Amino acid sequence: MIDIIHRVGIKASPSRVYAALSTVEGVAGWWTTATTGVSKPGATLDFEFKTRDGGRIGGMTMQVMGLDPDKQVHWRCTAGPDEWIGTDVVFRLVQEDDYTIVRFGHRNWREAVEFTEHCSMKWAIFLLSLKQLVETGEGRPSPDDIKIDNWN
Repeated sequence: MIDIIHRVGIKASPSRVYAALSTVEGVAGWWTTATTGVSKPGATLDFEFKTRDGGRIGGMTMQVMGLDPDKQVHWRCTAGPDEWIGTDVVFRLVQEDDYTIVRFGHRNWREAVEFTEHCSMKWAIFLLSLKQLVETGEGRPSPDDIKIDNWN
């Protein structure tokens, strides 16, 4: 199995970072503005990605596997790109000095393919959007995220 992993420090309390990861409104502020659903264990969240002019790029559904306040958010992909189905997205939070360290993992990819490379870079960009949202109040969610290639 292949994992995408990243680490980012956010100068804020774990509770502020957790709120941005564990609520529909929070996730819409850093990942995609088209975030809907219910963020509670067993429920699902839907994420749609669009171009700036409203064209659909893609989307996915995540089942909320666990919410551990100020410590961890765990989702499992149940619909979306074939490569994502059955994968786990986990955000682990640890406080170190004035920072909340986000230890991110998009785990259990069946194989490393070109799409894995694209998603790894996009996750890094969106984690920086999360950092920007929590630290400044304004993230860069899709469709206003940094575009890295012809797939987005």
